Amino acid sequence: MTVADDTADDHGHHLPAVKDFPRGFGEASWWPFITAIGGSGFYIAAAIYILGEQMIGGSLFALSALTFLGGIYGWLYHAFVADFWNREADTKHEAKLRWGMLAFLGSEIATFGALFVYYFFIRVGSWPTGDFGDVPALLNSVVLFNTAMLLASSATIHYAHVALLNDNRKRFMQLFGATILLGLIFMSGWAFEYYEFIIHYNYGFFEGAFSNGFFALTGLHGLHVSMGIVMMSIVMVRALRGQYSAERHVSVSTVSMYWHFVDLVWVFLVVVLYVGASL
Repeated sequence: MTVADDTADDHGHHLPAVKDFPRGFGEASWWPFITAIGGSGFYIAAAIYILGEQMIGGSLFALSALTFLGGIYGWLYHAFVADFWNREADTKHEAKLRWGMLAFLGSEIATFGALFVYYFFIRVGSWPTGDFGDVPALLNSVVLFNTAMLLASSATIHYAHVALLNDNRKRFMQLFGATILLGLIFMSGWAFEYYEFIIHYNYGFFEGAFSNGFFALTGLHGLHVSMGIVMMSIVMVRALRGQYSAERHVSVSTVSMYWHFVDLVWVFLVVVLYVGASL
């Protein structure tokens, strides 16, 4: 079958590359390797930047980001998008994907757990002189507003999934779009909070033990929220193209699991970091 034939069988989808890229290797694909190259480039770029070559490091980081995102796009497109309606619904396959997401979230718990252990370690010890006293007021209206937005987004994505299971696509897309909007509002509040701390209060990343823990934890969480928004945006684009139904919704399910995890981590962050630092 030619490349043109492959494209014609995919219901109008434009393939970013032929399925057996490189040709002749059947199910083999270079997309995971391209993604890995982009991911490894982040670390190389960071090392070059730290060594003093800011221009080269920054340029390499941008190039690595493009390579990484391009690899993710090609990989996920062929895995989930191109033959979406041609594949039969496979309960066992979907269960494996959900367990895969649970395994990934388990690794994320370990990552956040390591940072929380660091924070608890310095919190129960003696704070460096002047370190804790210089911390700006953390528990403020911005944090409370962000928390409300993120909790609301958990509700909207849950009921969006429920609507899809009930074959109410219009309500599903409305609520799912609302979830993306709430996530963007949260990120705007997160960026404003960083602006206030760094510019207004002159409280930077290296002000002491607490600032290290604070920016590491909130920065990592902000990165995960950004990833969640990207994932939901991809799902939304696929939904606009007519995909997903009550029988085919594994991507919606796994993204929902990820988003609930991100929201739960934020609640824990607020209690431990924001409220705890105010006590």
